[in-house]
Amino acid sequence: MLTGGRFYSASAPDATAMAVTDGTVVWLGAEQPGRALHPDAEIIDLDGAFVAPAFVDPHVHVTALGLRLTGLDLSQATSLRDCLHLLGAFADTHPGDTVLGDGWDETTWPEGRPPTVEEIDAAVGVGRAAYLARVDGHCAVASSALLDTVPGLSRTDGFVRGEPVRADAHHRVREAALASLSRQRRDRARAAALDHAAARGVVAVHECAGPQIAGRADVAELLQFDHGVQVRAYWGEAVRSAEQARALIAELGVHALGGDLFVDGSIGSRTAWLRAPYADESGCGRSYLDVEAIADHVRACTVAGIQAGFHAIGDAAIDAVVAGIEQVVEELGGPAVAALGHRVEHAELLADEHIGKLARWGVIASVQPAFDAAWGGTDGMYAARLGVERAAALNPLSGMASAGIALAVGSDAPVTALHPWAAVRAAANHRTPGFGLSPRAAFAAATRGSWRAGGVRDGVAGTLVPGAPASYAVWEADELVVAAPADSVQRWSTDPRSRVPGLPALEDDAPLPRCLRTVHRGATIYAA
Repeated sequence: MLTGGRFYSASAPDATAMAVTDGTVVWLGAEQPGRALHPDAEIIDLDGAFVAPAFVDPHVHVTALGLRLTGLDLSQATSLRDCLHLLGAFADTHPGDTVLGDGWDETTWPEGRPPTVEEIDAAVGVGRAAYLARVDGHCAVASSALLDTVPGLSRTDGFVRGEPVRADAHHRVREAALASLSRQRRDRARAAALDHAAARGVVAVHECAGPQIAGRADVAELLQFDHGVQVRAYWGEAVRSAEQARALIAELGVHALGGDLFVDGSIGSRTAWLRAPYADESGCGRSYLDVEAIADHVRACTVAGIQAGFHAIGDAAIDAVVAGIEQVVEELGGPAVAALGHRVEHAELLADEHIGKLARWGVIASVQPAFDAAWGGTDGMYAARLGVERAAALNPLSGMASAGIALAVGSDAPVTALHPWAAVRAAANHRTPGFGLSPRAAFAAATRGSWRAGGVRDGVAGTLVPGAPASYAVWEADELVVAAPADSVQRWSTDPRSRVPGLPALEDDAPLPRCLRTVHRGATIYAA
């Protein structure tokens, strides 16, 4: 029994104690009756801490996140010069191995450009393999030694001498870089990533794997890896028949065929597929799947009873996804499609007609509000790439939610930090007025919504109510804010008239909660 705390529970908003038996919540309420009802319980004094349902991150790249945590993190580089300094220092202190770096963003640097091959060679030493992924993971720069191991790179597959590698060329270079790592190094990275997730109050992640990301070996090793954080694996490979879908699931042991099944790329790398050209470069990005391929995949997965999904960011990519799903709805019926809870990852540039159809078909949107926090606004990267007007239309979270699209809030780590409270805050403080979610809705999308996006539809996962799995996190939170019945906002109160449970303050300058303990189905997987 946990006592002396504050609990986020719709069934008992004034609870100060919670009892757990065999990994299940069995009671919430006041401490005194709780002790009387459970006289033999082990008592854990929370000393005023805040207890809430644990988070689920529905879009993560576990090994890539771990490689950043254990390797070269370039997300803090303030300039090209700083990036090259960090690269050289890391290479000097880590001799021999392939140098892996991640997170650079040239749009924040005064030079406004990425490193060249020659600059990388000078920093790491001629003959040393180095792979440096851009923050969005959709292009990279590499050393001569690494590029030389990938024969046949050409302009048609995204290789232009002197520029970052994109599209298929990038996938091939990344595959070569990851193949050079030992199993020990990969497992060390996975442990670091999942430990990091547990320390942020996360009990489950959805790995978005695929042949163009880290490959079959990576997802197989991850599914074998033993850790308290639960992993649901998505595989981004298109299929054309139900038999092929079932065979792929059986072969790989994955849970669904979606995640980063690329319809397009990213805005930062100018590979998101747009209806109109980019504002800062000619061209409309790249498309990897056409309408027919999308329809084939949705049809095959629906018939096979497997959840499908796509990575789609630009409006032209969303056009294609909607048109493909619509074909299957016309053939198999809306209920058959909706029953599987197919997903769209990112879903950034949606039109109203997209939103209405996706809502009717039960499509789940796996969204990353931290994208808006990092790159939104009138002077951010999105505005530079798309122009201010189009940039302001990105990530219409409130429009999707109000239309009935189920949302799952995640990070796309390591693209943005795996920090669920920061994602909830970003959703609540959207840079475009009227596009954000209420804190309660954002928190629900990062907990209940993310469980539902992973196929868990028992109605209690992601909540603290009797009968729910005891998957929760204990937080040190300075203050909590509750919404009173008239939708006014007041500080934490034990007044029974305030029937809406409180959440931590989420103003941009408010300190985010610190995780003290993470528990999954009754087992502690992290303790500060």
